[in-house]
Amino acid sequence: MGGFTEAGARRADARAGWRFGNPFLLVPLVLACAEAPPPEDTAQPPDLPSAIIGEGGALEGSDLKYVDGDELTTGYLAVPDGGGPFPALVIIHEWNGLQDRVRQLADDFADEGYVTLAADLFRGRTGSNPDENMALVREAQSDPAAMITNLNAAVAYLKGRPDVTGRVGAMGWCFGGGIALSFGLDGANHEATAIFYGRLVDDPQVVARLNHEVYGTFAALDNQPSPESVAAFESALRAAGVEHDLHIYDDVNHGFWLRVDGNPDVRAAPAADAWERLKAYLQRTLG
Repeated sequence: MGGFTEAGARRADARAGWRFGNPFLLVPLVLACAEAPPPEDTAQPPDLPSAIIGEGGALEGSDLKYVDGDELTTGYLAVPDGGGPFPALVIIHEWNGLQDRVRQLADDFADEGYVTLAADLFRGRTGSNPDENMALVREAQSDPAAMITNLNAAVAYLKGRPDVTGRVGAMGWCFGGGIALSFGLDGANHEATAIFYGRLVDDPQVVARLNHEVYGTFAALDNQPSPESVAAFESALRAAGVEHDLHIYDDVNHGFWLRVDGNPDVRAAPAADAWERLKAYLQRTLG
């Protein structure tokens, strides 16, 4: 990606600081030239998007009204530096609505070379506690067709941009993971579906509506979905002949990937593996 903005530099500094344990420990790196530390002290946690380690920094993108005639629905658009054309992503928030962590992750995906639109399925609203979150989820789920229409509009906006290749993927977490799968089944043509823990289906006739490879990251200590639900989903994909890359990570629970900073000692390694798989998947499907 061409150029390096000040905010992008802050995110890069944050990633480096997280890897080394402290962003201000520059002098010890110089002193290390005189006496190299033992091998066990040089091991670094893997590189991860700055947003998911809690170091997302200032937002670089902009708000976007992408649904015609709807002034309440407000997404967030992050665009790579340079002229493109770039592949594109629609990312779908969790049950609490479009929060800054998801916006920061959109910036991280832009750094990876994807025009990224963080969709808004709650018409500008967010929740601050479980009761508010569930009320928003129930309202959205009461009209599934409206959610598909919303995401179709997001894809249409991206495909209409001159700096987009025409290839678009959809991705979500928790509530958004289930919606990403629903959109893969019922939405307008797009080329990738990535699910991070979310509601699944186990009917081969239903999943046969998917016309592209599916990515999924799940947690062994989760029950939404449980490992058994993931296994049933994978069996359905196999029966339907749908290509897939699914993995259940041991020792982690629901939400581990988007919030590595909640328990980095446990979550960093599986999150990094999921990240490498995701980057490879997006390269395969979106190019």
